[in-house]
Amino acid sequence: MSFSNYLETELLDHVFAGNAYTSPSTVYVGLFTSSPAEDNSGTEVSGGSYVRQSGSFSVSGNTATTTAAIEFPTATASWGTITHAGIYDASSSGNLLAYAALTASKAIASGDVFRIPTGDIDITLD
Repeated sequence: MSFSNYLETELLDHVFAGNAYTSPSTVYVGLFTSSPAEDNSGTEVSGGSYVRQSGSFSVSGNTATTTAAIEFPTATASWGTITHAGIYDASSSGNLLAYAALTASKAIASGDVFRIPTGDIDITLD
């Protein structure tokens, strides 16, 4: 995953300028039909019972990995073709922290459930 402009600035400000950064107590996974890019300009899914889902991570070395599966509610309308996922600091609005393209895009129709298996989101710094 790539960091957003927001998170890059917050981390640089924290590490090199000594200004406090408060980590979110919960992070949320959002789904996109176009890349959110570093400036959060993409198209997040909306409607059809879509809501961001909380995610839990563990850190080992330079990688944070999801520790539980993430399951979105059953779509009650088409969500379109999901191409990207993003990590936010709030369940709605908030700040995009990181994002990435899916390995394979997935069209979500009414009645479908989108799932991300445990360990399938990795955020690596190198």
